[in-house]
Amino acid sequence: MSSVTLKPWQLGRWLIGGEWRAHPVRVVVAISAIALGVALGFAIHLINAAAFNEFSAAVKALSGQSDLQVRGVQPLIDEALYARLAQHDGVALASPVLEINATIPRTSGALKVLGLDVFKAAAISPDLIGVAAADKPFDTLADDAIFLSPAAMQWLKVKQGDMLRLQNGTDEVSLRVAGGLVSARAGQRIAMMDIGAAQWRFGLLGKLSRIELKLTPGVNREAFKKILLKGASASPAGAPLLVTETADDESRTSSMSRAYRVNLNVLALVALFTGAFLVFSTQALSVIRRRQQFALLRVIGVTHRQLIAQILTEGAILGVAGALAGLALGYGMAAAALHFFGGDLGGGYFPGVTPTVQFSPVAAAVFMALGTGVALLGSAGPAWEAARAKPAQALKSGSEDVALSKLATPWPGIACLAGGAALTQMPPVGELPIFGYIAVALILIGAIAMMPRLSSIAFSALFAAVARGRAGVVSTLTLARLANAPNQASIALGGVLSSFSLMVAMAIMVSSFRVSVDDWLEHLLSADLYVRTATSGSTGVFKTPEQQAIRAAPGIARADFLRTT
Repeated sequence: MSSVTLKPWQLGRWLIGGEWRAHPVRVVVAISAIALGVALGFAIHLINAAAFNEFSAAVKALSGQSDLQVRGVQPLIDEALYARLAQHDGVALASPVLEINATIPRTSGALKVLGLDVFKAAAISPDLIGVAAADKPFDTLADDAIFLSPAAMQWLKVKQGDMLRLQNGTDEVSLRVAGGLVSARAGQRIAMMDIGAAQWRFGLLGKLSRIELKLTPGVNREAFKKILLKGASASPAGAPLLVTETADDESRTSSMSRAYRVNLNVLALVALFTGAFLVFSTQALSVIRRRQQFALLRVIGVTHRQLIAQILTEGAILGVAGALAGLALGYGMAAAALHFFGGDLGGGYFPGVTPTVQFSPVAAAVFMALGTGVALLGSAGPAWEAARAKPAQALKSGSEDVALSKLATPWPGIACLAGGAALTQMPPVGELPIFGYIAVALILIGAIAMMPRLSSIAFSALFAAVARGRAGVVSTLTLARLANAPNQASIALGGVLSSFSLMVAMAIMVSSFRVSVDDWLEHLLSADLYVRTATSGSTGVFKTPEQQAIRAAPGIARADFLRTT
């Protein structure tokens, strides 16, 4: 008689292969759930990182080598402030800037036009100075010349020498494309022209957007900022000033986009939790179904540790497969979202930049570990139960539901539901509903924990109702099984609950943003009719004759005019 010695990895491979061939749909569902959670989280990270990095680089390119930027609370400031700041103690160089979001006629986009003093800007932001043709070296000072970045030329479908029409109020301004901004960042749509020409062409004589300051070496920035902020005496009109650095703009933009980033990340966590529970459901049902097989393996010499390692290996394979699929899906989602919607998903938080997705090995490793970790976490409970079950009892028929009897205890679920309800009344932390997110997790866990008891009550009542009637044999036997052994069904129902919660979370998040914006618009926009000259940009305005004509139109009781930036 010959004996065959099996290596542990061979036995494990046979067990995994046999189980997955018998129930491929459950395996696919578990892998898909992990992949969805990883994909959402990874895509959100890539989108935000790409957009914010590109925006930060664009802001640094626009501010050049300046130490501080001085601007007013309103979009424009009096240019008389420039002369005072240029002569201020501690200022080595001051460069005036007029920034205009010029409306493109018959399009929905706007072009950022920078009016610069080329002599001052050469020392602070030389990359923003246009390159004129060799035979027209003074085009940078011409009153009809404009210089476009490569991305702007491609977007507007123009080339050097063409005429470009921009909107100014209800009129149009024709400018000659005199050259390009060869040092502009890829995808950055900007234009440059002489500051005097920009003021004249767009009707903004005597106005500036900001003043870039380069301080004398040794001057303390914070102390200098306090001196400027002390008084409006530095401002000719007495208007308050804002003194900022490049990092301030980055921080402001990060704060603006924080709400949507946090909500999307929480949604990704809900998806990961759903994946973890579906792995738990798959593994738990698999372990229960193979309870007698595992007991037989214990009898023939398989140790506790080997059995736990076998089940955890199954979960780890599910996690690795799901995480790899999630990384690929997340990268594709991020690339598609950046291409079609931009880095802010259409929210307008990162204007003027066209980010491209960049693969991050560190982030990929983190999400890979996260996906594998939640799969292992979902497998830990079934692995522990299978290893500690007594072989003699597990070999008996009908012991499957006994293994799940502890799940029927309602008190952990009640405690989670009560804790979640209490946390919903807690205040935000750092303007974020941290306790609200914890409450959502506790309520979801509590609802899943209550599922064995609720399913037992529901199936028992349904069986009693059917037993009194004239139901068929199959229906009666099915309900009798569910009523007397509800714990296995409760695991499947918990998977349905967690999956449905993900759909509800997505619907609530989208609806909350939509309802909030609608309510805000109803309070802010209370007029019967609104008229505007352009869908974007800041140069489409109603001039005085147009305002008077609108007020005098028949049927107009009152007309108020406002300007938004």
